[in-house]
Amino acid sequence: MKTRSVAVLAFDDISPFHLSVPCLVLGELAGGFEVKVCAVRPGVLRSSAGFALLVEHGLEALRAADVVIVPSWPDPARRAEPELLQALRDAHQAGAQVVGLCLGACVLAEAGLLDGRRAATHWGYVHDFASRYPAVRLDADVLYVEDGSVLTSAGTAAAIDCCLHMLRQRQGVEEANRVARRMVVAPHRQGGQAQFIEQPLPRAGRDARLGELLDWLRANLRDAHTLDGLAARLAMSRRTFSRRFHALTGATLGEWLAGERLALSQRLLEHTSLPMDEVAEQAGLGSAISLRRLYRQKLGVSPAAWRQAFRGGQVNGQGGE
Repeated sequence: MKTRSVAVLAFDDISPFHLSVPCLVLGELAGGFEVKVCAVRPGVLRSSAGFALLVEHGLEALRAADVVIVPSWPDPARRAEPELLQALRDAHQAGAQVVGLCLGACVLAEAGLLDGRRAATHWGYVHDFASRYPAVRLDADVLYVEDGSVLTSAGTAAAIDCCLHMLRQRQGVEEANRVARRMVVAPHRQGGQAQFIEQPLPRAGRDARLGELLDWLRANLRDAHTLDGLAARLAMSRRTFSRRFHALTGATLGEWLAGERLALSQRLLEHTSLPMDEVAEQAGLGSAISLRRLYRQKLGVSPAAWRQAFRGGQVNGQGGE
């Protein structure tokens, strides 16, 4: 497998957690990546936790990188150095995927890389972000969003989801799940999932039964499921079921099923030689036409290109049918 170069930016007052997320997910726990931490001026940098960091690489690391990641910026009002902004523009122009985690999106926006694009950032800063960067199509609710070769995420834990998404794209579902298990985090949260989940874990009674229903649905994705049928299964009204389902998952039933079916189809494409119609049927997508439509909508590639990518190729957004 081709080794991919990842440049992670560091700067004074950086959060050690936010710096560690891409280094851990793509560097320490996953193979196939060469991760370099770099700074505008290499040397000793302050961290927000009170200890110092020694950074050996300068902005030249961005020129050779396939992926450039800006962790959460300390303060949206703090201006980035002009040479950093230009280095980000140059890297993007050269074909690198550019990623802003949490308030790292502010730096990408300041560089002009988010103009006209969809973007995400921490929910607590959406109004400030929108007023500073009106040309950005800010999505205030999602965990992460990819628009072309630019990827942005919401705060803290969403940065982990975003990095697992990058790993999943490049090395497949099983590798992303393996790393997620090592980190003891959810293996797959769709980027469109809401930042806020009112009730993250089932508590008791009907809510525990709803959690059991999710496990049952995952084991029966090939079957058709309706809102009314599932509500009746738990002796709930349609309205109550919808409200509690969204509170538990952060998604509507349709959104959740689409995400689970996409993940199952990815595993089948990566690890079997089943024809497209059979993959679609087992994943509950009905037909190869529906499968192709979902992949174009969610991943920007065809199912055939996805399968090819994990048999020696690379996902590049230009796969054929």
